[in-house]
Amino acid sequence: MSGPSLNIPEPALPTGGNPEGGRGLQAVLRLEDFRKLWIGQIFSQLADKFYIVLMVFLIDQHLLLTQQHNGVLADVASDYGFDISTRTQVITLLATGIFVANTIPAMVLGSVAGVWVDRWPKRRVMVASNGLRALLVLLTPLCLIPGPQILGLPWGYWGLLVMTFLESILTQFFAPAEQAAITLLVPGEHLLAANSLYQTTSMGATIVGFALGEPILRALNLASERLGIPGGEFTLLPFCYGMAALSLLAIRRDEPPRTSSGRSVWQEIGEGMQVLRHFPTVRSAMVHLVLLYSLLAALYVLALQLAALITNLGPSGFGTLLAMSGLGMAVGAVLTAQLGHRFSRRRLTAAGLGTITWSLLLLSQFKGSLSGTLGLCGILGVGAALVAIPAQTTIQEDTPEHQRGRVFGLQNNLINIALSLPLVLAGTLVSRVGLSPVLGLLAILALIAALVERPWKRC
Repeated sequence: MSGPSLNIPEPALPTGGNPEGGRGLQAVLRLEDFRKLWIGQIFSQLADKFYIVLMVFLIDQHLLLTQQHNGVLADVASDYGFDISTRTQVITLLATGIFVANTIPAMVLGSVAGVWVDRWPKRRVMVASNGLRALLVLLTPLCLIPGPQILGLPWGYWGLLVMTFLESILTQFFAPAEQAAITLLVPGEHLLAANSLYQTTSMGATIVGFALGEPILRALNLASERLGIPGGEFTLLPFCYGMAALSLLAIRRDEPPRTSSGRSVWQEIGEGMQVLRHFPTVRSAMVHLVLLYSLLAALYVLALQLAALITNLGPSGFGTLLAMSGLGMAVGAVLTAQLGHRFSRRRLTAAGLGTITWSLLLLSQFKGSLSGTLGLCGILGVGAALVAIPAQTTIQEDTPEHQRGRVFGLQNNLINIALSLPLVLAGTLVSRVGLSPVLGLLAILALIAALVERPWKRC
């Protein structure tokens, strides 16, 4: 069934025919269908973070074997050089398995999912993705049923790995469909503000999801037990995914039906890669995103080292530094939404990379200072927003509409690879040459990228 036209009404919005309309977050939120898309994003993002927290919660509270019963697991781990002599080390090892199961589809299937997103209506893809994830996580309690052990672990742990893998596959379809839907629901003049809002809520969901996930799960568990109905913690994910699906289902604007191209999936993936070749602005923006996420992934490792040097924090407090970076990104996103239209994308990007360069250099000088490190992590987050939002907006604007899904799928592939490799490389470099030289090397990379933008030239 085809819906009404995709033409966007203009009152109170700055467009080619109405240049005096309002701008910023308030203006973009007046778009009713976009507002529903945004609400769907909030619930979906929260669910993704709560999912990881729930998996770790179940490992810790239900599936973790006592030390006297995990001999097989200890033997297997020792074969690969892992020491799991403490409960925390066992939880870390098992949680790593969850992270890997969640990451593999993101690294492998993004481009394939993007092709199918281009073939299917975006709203239906998003609703189906969230609806199926809501149904999938309803199976979680089944993994707690006692059963045989495999490699020293309950069968339920392997069930959680399979469920995480399937959940991540469904997510690969949602992500490119969501990005492509923004361009259908928002006028070009408002894409910068729309992406800024998305960046803000993404950071907010990360902070809320990871910081409050376990307390919320425990509260739901306690409340359900008082009512005589155990398992309240299993209601959180179906609720969030279900609310996302309902909000997205309420979007009234449908895409026109598409005709089949007759080309294979692999041919269309190749066409998506050709977009990077034929559209230099898209290629440049993609490079900026890959570089940015590589720097942020390295920061995850370096945050452990920086936190360990702070007396009142310690290595276990590295999340505080990452949360401060997330807060900085949220602040930078709001600033970009309100003021970004006054500056060229190139200068915003150069300013962001320059801010990251300055922050990385000063972090090596303020090692051990809690206030200094927190402040610089926040400033680095602001710089990251100045890079990410213009780059994402450029990709949305300059990618041909019929190829957006596959390009966003390719983007997810590249970003997840960019998030994975530096996690290994940064830790290895720090152990060999120390923290300050690694921070300096990252600063040099950011500075080179800033100079390539030539911000001193007129646009």
